[in-house]
Amino acid sequence: MILAAIPLGVLIGLSLGALGGGGSILTVPALVYVLGQSTHSSTTASLVIVGITALVGMVAHLRAGRVRFTSGLVFGLLGSGGSYLGSRLSSSVDPNVLLAAFSVLILIAAASMLRRVRHRPTPAAAVGASPAEVAVGVGVGVEVRAAGSGPAGTGSAGTGSAGTGPAGTAAGTGGDGRSARSTVTAVSPLRVVVAASVVGLLTGFFGVGGGFVVVPALVLALGFDMAVAVGTSLLVIAINSASALAVRLSGHIHMDVALVAAFTAAAIAGTLVGSRVASRTHPEKLVGAFAVLLVAVSVYTAARSLPHLI
Repeated sequence: MILAAIPLGVLIGLSLGALGGGGSILTVPALVYVLGQSTHSSTTASLVIVGITALVGMVAHLRAGRVRFTSGLVFGLLGSGGSYLGSRLSSSVDPNVLLAAFSVLILIAAASMLRRVRHRPTPAAAVGASPAEVAVGVGVGVEVRAAGSGPAGTGSAGTGSAGTGPAGTAAGTGGDGRSARSTVTAVSPLRVVVAASVVGLLTGFFGVGGGFVVVPALVLALGFDMAVAVGTSLLVIAINSASALAVRLSGHIHMDVALVAAFTAAAIAGTLVGSRVASRTHPEKLVGAFAVLLVAVSVYTAARSLPHLI
């Protein structure tokens, strides 16, 4: 069983390293259907695998200055309540209901990825981000636009990096080289609390990192650029995973420690390789192929769980 966990861990790690988010959602189906673990023990083991892998992956982002430690810590701690509630709910849910709901979550992740690959990243969004990060981040619904005045008085799209200032504005260079400003949505405390709680709830209930949810949440709630959101999301995932895991372990859920250790080590190795693959491969192709795989896994999971509920 441990030997089978190694290639699976490498596959999960490759997807995490190459895509920057969403890859961990395959961990639970792999543990349940390939390695024969129970549903509840798999969601618990997934928290260990995802949490440790996220911490390791965060190191490179931290060195590159793409992790907002204080913001990530606060966001993660705010999500601890959701993690606690999600873990409690998960332990009381029928395994087949949990897997059926999980199949829906996988479909949502796939749809999110397919939506994003339809859009090309803007130059401003790509600054400081790896190709995989750009591919994962495109389409989260945040646009920062700068308008410039053309010779005839017509507006033309501006380029330039966007940043937040005291007045909540971002500067760009207009079509004629002039500076222009665009309004950036102000950070709402309520929005931050709600986003953090939802992310924590998903992590606690399903045992997934939820990078496909965390990254857009950080962009929308805190106004982070894509590269910083990806790096900071790993810290948030690690905190939420630890919070949910603490609740799970207090319930005396059995977990194959040797199997989880082998899976985690293989996932970490796969992550390192995946980051190199991302730099040499067109990101949209990676995300599109992975989304198709997610759809297939979702259909299989639903086909295995739904008959027991009818």
